[in-house]
Amino acid sequence: MSNNRPASAPVRRRGPGGPHGPGGPMGTGEKAKNFKGTIIRLGGYLKPFSVVLVFISIFAIFSTVLDILGPRVLGNATNTLVDGYMLKLNGLGGIDFGKIGMILVTLIGLYLISSLFNYLQAFLMSDVAQKVTYQLRKEVSEKINRLPLRYYDTRTYGEILSRITNDIDTVSMSLSQSVTQIITSVVTIIGILIMMLSINIWMTLIALLTLPVSLILISVIVKASQKLFKKQQESLGYLNGHVEEMYGAHNVIKVFNGEERSITQFKEINNELYHSAWKSQFLSGLMMPIISLIGNIGYVCVCVLGGWLAVNGKVNIGDIQSFLQYVRRFNQPISQTANIMNILQSTAAAAERVFEFLSEEDEVPDTDHPVKLEDIRGEVTFDHVRFGYTPDKIIVKDMNVHVEPGQKIAIVGPTGAGKTTIINLLMRFYDVNEGSIRVDGVDIRDMRRDDLRNMFGMVLQDTWLFSGTIKENLSYGRQGATDEEVYEAARTAKVHHFIHTLSDGYDTVINEEASNISQGQKQLLTIARAVISDPKILILDEATSSVDTRTEILIQKAMNNLMQGRTSFIIAHRLSTIRDADLILVMKDGDIIEQGTHAQLMEMNGFYTTLYNSQFAH
Repeated sequence: MSNNRPASAPVRRRGPGGPHGPGGPMGTGEKAKNFKGTIIRLGGYLKPFSVVLVFISIFAIFSTVLDILGPRVLGNATNTLVDGYMLKLNGLGGIDFGKIGMILVTLIGLYLISSLFNYLQAFLMSDVAQKVTYQLRKEVSEKINRLPLRYYDTRTYGEILSRITNDIDTVSMSLSQSVTQIITSVVTIIGILIMMLSINIWMTLIALLTLPVSLILISVIVKASQKLFKKQQESLGYLNGHVEEMYGAHNVIKVFNGEERSITQFKEINNELYHSAWKSQFLSGLMMPIISLIGNIGYVCVCVLGGWLAVNGKVNIGDIQSFLQYVRRFNQPISQTANIMNILQSTAAAAERVFEFLSEEDEVPDTDHPVKLEDIRGEVTFDHVRFGYTPDKIIVKDMNVHVEPGQKIAIVGPTGAGKTTIINLLMRFYDVNEGSIRVDGVDIRDMRRDDLRNMFGMVLQDTWLFSGTIKENLSYGRQGATDEEVYEAARTAKVHHFIHTLSDGYDTVINEEASNISQGQKQLLTIARAVISDPKILILDEATSSVDTRTEILIQKAMNNLMQGRTSFIIAHRLSTIRDADLILVMKDGDIIEQGTHAQLMEMNGFYTTLYNSQFAH
């Protein structure tokens, strides 16, 4: 299908996009419209892994609990050391290094088992996340092929690619990290709180006094930084879009001396990005120092109270040591939980965009009782066809054309006349609003789209070749084609000799942009690809508009070979190339205003005559 946008098709303005910028701890600030619904739908993808998720949760809990027990066990070692030292000072005994050694071995064992559980849960969660990601990408890939062409005509490629890549990657990373972090953070908060209470209630109350202050400051910083992160992401999107446009139109900028204007515009956008980025990063960077400061104040208060309790014999030194470690670790899971909540918002927003894509209306399904033509003759009829890309703007108002098998039909007219629209309707990229299009007397809506499109071969103005060998590109027209069939198609397309001049012949690799061969050579290869598919009906979209005269003659000969015995529709811009057409349809504003052979149209001295003479006026 043509890469050109159909005439009068609606265009969606490109908004900020591009890859994710430096999000910092607070993320981008983007929120889902329906957080709860999106999370529930995302949870549906996790349902098949319920048993695995139970084990992941168990492993995460065990790992966290064992890690929490560590400071308490270490405190017991300190208590044993202090008690032994006091006994030694009083001459009543000595330090029991054996007992201390056993405690330390137990401590090492706890940490090793904790690490093992942590490894197992991370391994299993990564596997689940990748399987969910695989399923999402699979569904998106299948959805791409089910969507109507209208969807792609109203959205930019970058917007669609962003949902397939960036958004799914965001979901994948969040699943592999945030799910288990939520479990470990909650268990850590509860576990540390229990251990602190078991040591001393008053010390615990002093430590908890800092909690409300931390939470208030976190919420204030999050609220302020989210706006800035959103602005940063918008500026980054505009910057990426500007760079992409400047890179793609580099030659045009050079020709019109637009370098200074481009640099000035870049500086303006870059300046906006700089100011929003440093403010957002500065604010998010303040969170940990402020929390640390508040935590240190609580730490000092606990130290003073713990010292006083120890002097009065109400708390052991080892318990104070354990408690201080717990205080140090208490704020971390709290700030981590706040961060995870924000990440989940961004994840829900990304997942929502993916689900919106998956929920788009599919192409109208094929009929339940399709008709398949066995012996295709190539007779085509447009019967009172009426069509518009939007209901309020009808492009084709009342088209009636009958094409006999093997005829060569040219479609001419000014830009926006509806030439490409006719091809889109014929290939059933769009369905007519009223009337019908019939092939060999059968309405194309009564056929499977695959069967219909197998009848057609297309050679477009914008050539398309994929990264691979020349042989692979040619055989794309018909899977399973033999080497001899590929060679014969190349001979018919007048490209066999050129291929043999290449160092690797048919095994020459064409790079992604096909920049290692000329435009004319690419066009000849696409004609060969059409030849090998052996279509009954041809669509040629002015394949010679961007090549030199000598190559144009070669391509014209190749196309004449291709058109022999086949019904052909030719979208023509150079009217000299269609003078021998059996029927010329002259279009203007979606209507066929004139039709006939070249000679008949010239005799009419109408719109076609004006078009033709304008191309040869001196």
